[in-house]
Amino acid sequence: MNIRYLEILEAIEETGTFTGAARKLHLTQSAVSHAVAELEQEAGTALFDRLPRGACLTQCGMVLLEEGRGILNACRDLDRKLSHLEENTPINVVSSITIASFLLPPILSRMKRLFPEIQINVRVVSANRSMDILKRGEADIAFWEGTEPQGAFRTIPLGSYKLYAACVTDYPLPEQPISLARLCRQPLLLREPGSAIRDTFDSVLSLAGQRAYPIWESVNSSALIKAAEAGLGITVLPENLLTDSLRKKSLQLVEVEGLPIQNRMLAVFHKDKYLTRPMQMMLENIISSTL
Repeated sequence: MNIRYLEILEAIEETGTFTGAARKLHLTQSAVSHAVAELEQEAGTALFDRLPRGACLTQCGMVLLEEGRGILNACRDLDRKLSHLEENTPINVVSSITIASFLLPPILSRMKRLFPEIQINVRVVSANRSMDILKRGEADIAFWEGTEPQGAFRTIPLGSYKLYAACVTDYPLPEQPISLARLCRQPLLLREPGSAIRDTFDSVLSLAGQRAYPIWESVNSSALIKAAEAGLGITVLPENLLTDSLRKKSLQLVEVEGLPIQNRMLAVFHKDKYLTRPMQMMLENIISSTL
């Protein structure tokens, strides 16, 4: 049994003759007859009634063709897709939580407007996990915060953001600017360890000989903002995420020695990775959006 034999079976049923099937499939009549003979030998029964004016499927032949049509349709569908395989291959994106909160949506929105047929799958995780996922080959591109990763990677700069401390306007602050040591003695509302925001903040504290002991740790920056707006403590987050609260005056910035801190944002992908056409278009779109 092979696909060509199923095509011959179908062509005979459609044209009504071995000659018509041979003509439709650009085969010799002897090739068609040979294929039918092999099929009937393998099936152990006649598949066609040979009539004076052509050939007609037997009941067994009808059963075989009915079963085979699903296979034929699947193969034809695959054949149509083969020449557009790259266009039909999804792009798998992994992003840090902060970049997914404000930078990634407009990039992907522009991509979908320009290329609506491209499928993009997004996974949002902590910054450290995003690089682990990229290294394991489970993503095509990672949106990462921090210094350029070591290894066989290419990067596209996406800009940077600044980390600020913020609290409610009536929070009992010591005289500003406050030192990092005094900040660490305040109730702190911070992102979880392993996030780019927390790792950057902890690095600055470590250089100053300090360490944070937050009363809140969360993967959700919005939860930290709500906690800060409720007067529960001081949070340290990117200014982009604090904009609405600062505009509404539900939060104010805290002047801290050593702050604000700047964190770089990068698109990262494997240097030697084969780039499909959708992936090339995505990289071009990212580059043009950052110019």
